[in-house]
Amino acid sequence: MKNAWIYNASTLSVSLLFASLGAKRNRDHRLISTLSPTLSPDSYTRGGELVDVLAHRIVLMDGAMGTQIQLLKLSEALYRGERFKDLQQSVQGNNELLNLTCPHLIEDIHERFFESGVDIIETNTFGATRIAQQDYGLADLAYEMNTAGAQLACKLRDRLSTPAHQRFVFGALGPTPKTASISPDVADPGARNVDYETLRQSYFEQVRALVEGGVDGLILETIFDTLNAKAALFAIEEYFEQTEQRLPLIISGTVTDASGRILSGQTVSAFWLSVSHAKPLAVGLNCALGAALMRPYLQELSHAAPDTYICCYPNAGLPNPMSETGFDETPEVTSALLHEFAQQGLVNIVGGCCGTTPQHLFEIAKAMGGQTPRALFRKD
Repeated sequence: MKNAWIYNASTLSVSLLFASLGAKRNRDHRLISTLSPTLSPDSYTRGGELVDVLAHRIVLMDGAMGTQIQLLKLSEALYRGERFKDLQQSVQGNNELLNLTCPHLIEDIHERFFESGVDIIETNTFGATRIAQQDYGLADLAYEMNTAGAQLACKLRDRLSTPAHQRFVFGALGPTPKTASISPDVADPGARNVDYETLRQSYFEQVRALVEGGVDGLILETIFDTLNAKAALFAIEEYFEQTEQRLPLIISGTVTDASGRILSGQTVSAFWLSVSHAKPLAVGLNCALGAALMRPYLQELSHAAPDTYICCYPNAGLPNPMSETGFDETPEVTSALLHEFAQQGLVNIVGGCCGTTPQHLFEIAKAMGGQTPRALFRKD
């Protein structure tokens, strides 16, 4: 979960990296003191209990799976395991393959995040689409990777949930390493390295595997290309309609720099208008920036989506390749910044992205204690 995607302008391609890189508020909104009809627990066939939790407190999401895997310094042999020892290509860095070859390591990371006090963990499936796995020659294993990732996380959820603290698992859907909106060839602006239908099919397979694996909800995250996200949202809705199910959905975009836009060019407000038809439980921002730099864009999103819960899980500051985790920000600094967000009434769900550890989440959990969640507003 939560590896980072950065646009390489010299080649106009999108590469998977481990370490990443206003709408005016309507003053006539009416406070929703009870749940909006679109946010009723009864709207969902699974995971609806999370709506009740959100109505009363700020919900905690986990930190960076990729950071924890990186700290293990795993060898090529460990990634391969016995099953894939004879593969011709390197698979070191294919974190989703570990769901099949080293499931105990993934389970241990999930457990440490749960022990830090979080309510939601994400499956280790950020790059488990058929499209992303083509880079390793393992596209045909995408369904199995997602199912295994979901089952690992759900097993821990079931073991660690209590009547006083129910835990949740959200299936992670990453952006893929390809973009439907931007040309990979500077000499041919109309060229594309993926099309909408290929994205839709890839995401449909991933959604089916995650839901069949038992997740409580889905999180479409680190969105740098809104067209990719639209294909994913179509696939999610298609699956829900076909199976007569509906799970909570979180949508999270990535502002890549000080321009305040995602990579495909939209402002935060425009991004929300493009995806709001999916009626997510929450919309948010993650990756690319630390909390300090993310603040103005989170404020803009909070104003643009007054009737939707807001999710924020920033990086641990900006990248530093000399740092053990790749990022410098300490748990105390990250938690203090998120505490400010809570005091300003900006957030309903908080967590961490690249560089954040179970210790970061432990401090964030403490910082959220007693904080009032952001109120929802509805236009009259």
